Amino acid sequence: MHDILLKGTVVTPAAVLDNGWVAIDGATISRLGQGTPPAAREVHDHGTSLILPGGIDAQVHSRSQKGQEDFIWTTRAAAAGGITTIADMPYDEGFLVCTADRLKQKAIEAEEQARVDFALWGTIAPGDSLHHIGEMAAAGACGFKFSTFGTDPKRFPRIPADLLARCFEAVRETGLIAGVHNEDDEMVRARLAQVTEAGITDWRAHGLSRPPLTETLAMAQIYETAAGTGCAAHVVHCSVARGYALCASYRQQGFETTAEACIHYLVLDEEHDVARLGGRAKINPPVRPRAEVEGLWHHLAAGNVTVVSTDHVSWSLTRKSDPDMLKNASGAPSLEVIYPLFLTELGRRNLPWTHAARLLAENPARLFRLTARKGGLAAGRDADITIARHEEWVYDPKASGHAFEDWSPYEGRTLDWRISETWLRGERIFANGEVLSKPGHGHFVKPEQP
Repeated sequence: MHDILLKGTVVTPAAVLDNGWVAIDGATISRLGQGTPPAAREVHDHGTSLILPGGIDAQVHSRSQKGQEDFIWTTRAAAAGGITTIADMPYDEGFLVCTADRLKQKAIEAEEQARVDFALWGTIAPGDSLHHIGEMAAAGACGFKFSTFGTDPKRFPRIPADLLARCFEAVRETGLIAGVHNEDDEMVRARLAQVTEAGITDWRAHGLSRPPLTETLAMAQIYETAAGTGCAAHVVHCSVARGYALCASYRQQGFETTAEACIHYLVLDEEHDVARLGGRAKINPPVRPRAEVEGLWHHLAAGNVTVVSTDHVSWSLTRKSDPDMLKNASGAPSLEVIYPLFLTELGRRNLPWTHAARLLAENPARLFRLTARKGGLAAGRDADITIARHEEWVYDPKASGHAFEDWSPYEGRTLDWRISETWLRGERIFANGEVLSKPGHGHFVKPEQP
């Protein structure tokens, strides 16, 4: 007699089980199967709805702007969107997470606020000793984030090539991943100057200032650094098809290289969405033309995309509404809708639901060394589960009440799937449009020791 039984269409990375079921005891999954289910004290029959693993968002920025959402709101949006674990980036405004003490402090503060589980990225400030990397790993960092482009000299600095290589060597010793923002600093700055000199300030300016070559040059450096140091290298967002081909070629040579497709690169395009939304669709690297979007889907179907994430950040509209495109902040909120967006696109492209289980759960867990507890529907793992029902609806961020900001680049978009329930460690944390988990319910999750 199990505690809880969920019935529906069970989705794993390997198969879709019609008339499937998942049995839960306490906080963990006991078993799953198809056909006649076992007995349970509490049964939830979801008909033909999808029973998916709770999502793991590999890239969230909860504290990029002081006075904005923080973990109370990012994790509320996550619960409503079927995301049960977020991996938060280290570039907090005024508080770069670059030492073990800072990582521990952030973990304590986040545990007081979080409604879902969370992992924490670490980084390094230029000039700091590399011993901070090992200390942060011991404190529970899930990976280390660096950048080949200097967004801000203090909050989001560029790591020069030699220091990046030494960082990779230090990260290799921890057994974790080195994740890198992939834009070539020198070329971007040259193109920015050219766009400014030409007087281009409308929506076209951003893409012109960061052409695809700025990404692939940086990715070549990142993957060659991985090859030369033996470190696992992860490109945290790639908007161009050529980048996934590069990643696959290094992987075929035996190196541990991975690449991430943020949901906006799979859904939005430059000529329609950026032209319409302006600063609200300004993201680094840029959203690309539709032909490039289709190239990304080709690589996703071929298995060359490792992870799908949000790169979520809820900038205030004052930072996203300047008519001069280049003066806007980069990034957009999407935690609340990543699962519905991805399922909708998969369905419309006749791609199997297994992609969702793999790219939104299984692979992120592998990336962060969390597979003992997180990442999918399997016996012994945490009962982190998302229920998605087939329903046509129009997304309105003003109506949901679960996002800190009431704007979204996806406002007005028709979706084919809606999250009906989210479960975290065997407890229902979202149902009937309401987030049920309170701040403090989320746990700090750490990588398994090698």
